[in-house]
Amino acid sequence: MADRGRRWTVLVTGASTGLGLALARRLIHTRHRLILTARASSLARFADAGVSDDGEHVHLRALDVTSAAQRHDVIEEAEARWGGVDALINNAGVMYRAVLEHVDDAERLAQMDINCLAPLDLIRLVLPGMRARRAGRIINVSSVSGMMAMPTMAAYSASKFALEGATEALYYEVRPWNIKVSLVQPGFIHSESYRNVRLTDASSRSLDDVDEAYHAHYEHMQPFVERLMDASRSTPDRVARTIVRTLQRRRPPLRVPATLDAWVFAALRRLLPRSIYHWVLYRNLPAIRTWGLPPGDREPARPAASPAGAVEVGAGEAEPELATAAPLGLEVERSGAATAAGPPPGPRR
Repeated sequence: MADRGRRWTVLVTGASTGLGLALARRLIHTRHRLILTARASSLARFADAGVSDDGEHVHLRALDVTSAAQRHDVIEEAEARWGGVDALINNAGVMYRAVLEHVDDAERLAQMDINCLAPLDLIRLVLPGMRARRAGRIINVSSVSGMMAMPTMAAYSASKFALEGATEALYYEVRPWNIKVSLVQPGFIHSESYRNVRLTDASSRSLDDVDEAYHAHYEHMQPFVERLMDASRSTPDRVARTIVRTLQRRRPPLRVPATLDAWVFAALRRLLPRSIYHWVLYRNLPAIRTWGLPPGDREPARPAASPAGAVEVGAGEAEPELATAAPLGLEVERSGAATAAGPPPGPRR
């Protein structure tokens, strides 16, 4: 920031669980004022985690990021209470697990609304104050899925690619006012919360029906990603540390890979010819030779170990507070289009 001696007001979305909560715990130990937001139904989790609203340093605030009125109100309140938002960290998000053919219009809109449209509108609301102060920080929590796509993640990857494109444009647009913009890109995290994703109506039926054309996609991708998550050494706290360091850097980069696999995939995209890059990824998909075959010719999915220690990341349930770093979820929530845009039926970015 231009005035590094001044206390900043930092707004964090999706802060009640997983990565958001790990980030809140690290920021509490800084001198800055915090506005930690979560859906109203999730605010009780702060108390469970030992985070309280002291009225001076930490303010806990209900926010459904999909509500335009609530987005407007939280920024207006920040301006009245603490003179505006100096740093915005868009962490809230959600993930739908489905091939492209299994996502309808309502589900696509719900995915885009939470992961891309809501963060962009929050940015739009804080920019006038940042421009007036000629200083500000904006960090969007993206994902490895914002640089590469995986099968059964079409809508999620689309939302992250869109967020990355808009953020890159923003990076250039607001530099004249000394507003620093960054994308933090986590990948696989050793955590349970990213496993709680939403199935669409169609993907839920496909997972249950061995005769359905895409059944093998879901059957094999689930344990495949579970093994990668269990093997990861990255934790929510490590990713949160990367975000805090990015916030504190005098000249933060636009893109910040936050896990080892994020660095690896970024390097592969730079170094390999694109045709080889895609061939390597395709050939390494689990049981790829059997995808699209009749049910009797398909290879059974390889079960994944579930060690007791492999728990946690993002959110404890598939809700808009879910931090959306990991490329795919494992424990799934089955939600229809009627509930997808609002609170999920039953529990991030």
